[in-house]
Amino acid sequence: MELCNIHEIKALLARHGFHFSKSLGQNFLIEDWVPRDIAVASRAGPGSGVLEIGPGIGPLTVELARRASRVAAVELDRDLLPILAETLSGFDNVTVIPGDVMKLDLPSLVAEQFSGLTPMVSANLPYNITTPVITLLLESGLFSTVTVMIQKEVAQRICAGPGSKDYGAFSVLCRYYAETQLLFEVPRECFLPAPKVTSAVVRLNPCPPPSEVRDKELFFRVVRGAFGLRRKTLLNALAAAFPLSKEILAGCIARAGLPSDIRGERLGIPEFALLAEEIGSVCE
Repeated sequence: MELCNIHEIKALLARHGFHFSKSLGQNFLIEDWVPRDIAVASRAGPGSGVLEIGPGIGPLTVELARRASRVAAVELDRDLLPILAETLSGFDNVTVIPGDVMKLDLPSLVAEQFSGLTPMVSANLPYNITTPVITLLLESGLFSTVTVMIQKEVAQRICAGPGSKDYGAFSVLCRYYAETQLLFEVPRECFLPAPKVTSAVVRLNPCPPPSEVRDKELFFRVVRGAFGLRRKTLLNALAAAFPLSKEILAGCIARAGLPSDIRGERLGIPEFALLAEEIGSVCE
C-alpha cells in the first residue's frame, strides 16, 4: 500500500469509517518524498530507537521502521489504531502506543522500548501541541536528536537568533538545550486536508546546558520577563515581571554591561545569564 497516494488513503479511511479531527490537528501526507526526507534527516539507522508522535496512518513510521532498529509510535486518536494495525502489519520492529505523549512516563517508555539502543525522536507534530511537546522532549534529556515537522513560523522561532523578528523566549529555551537547524520547507499542498500554513522540518541536537547559567529557574524567569512586554524596553518588561523597583533593575542592567534602553530581543544566552546573576544578587 502506498501510504502517500491520495486515492489509496481515501479508500483506506473509508474502509475504516475514519473522519478527520480538527481538534487533533490531523493532516495526512500525500507526497512520499516528505516522510522519506524526514526519516533521512532524523539520521535513524541500525542501533537507534525512534519515538514517533502522532503517526497518523503511518507513512513516516514505515520510513523510520525501514531504517531504525525499533520504532515506538504514540497515537492519541484511538480511531487510528485499527488503521495502523493494517498499514504497519509488515513491520515487527514497530510498537504503537495509545495515549497522550504529554501524559506518558517518557523515561519508562524509553527504558522499555529502546533498551540498548540510541533513543531519538522523529515526528510530524500536530500544530496545536508543538511548543509543549518540544519543551517536554528537550527537558527530558532522553534523546540524542529531535527531528520534527512543524508549522514554518514556529520552526523559524526555534532557529531564530538575537535581534531577529522571530526571536523570543521559546528560541532561548531551544538554544539552551540544543543546537537547532531548519532543514527544509514542506508546502501545504503536500497534505490531506491541506492546512492553511506552510510546514518546515527542524532538527534539534541536544547539548550540555550553558555553563554560564548557574540558576536555571531564575534564568528562565528573566527570559520570560524580558519577552513578556515585547514592545517595551528590557527595564520596563522586567519591572512588570519582578517585584523590584526600576532603580534596582536599572542597576542590574547596567552591571550586566547592557545599555539602559536595550530590549530583551537583543540578548543572547550569555547576556541573559549575566542579567539573571545580577537580579539574583538583589533578590537574596
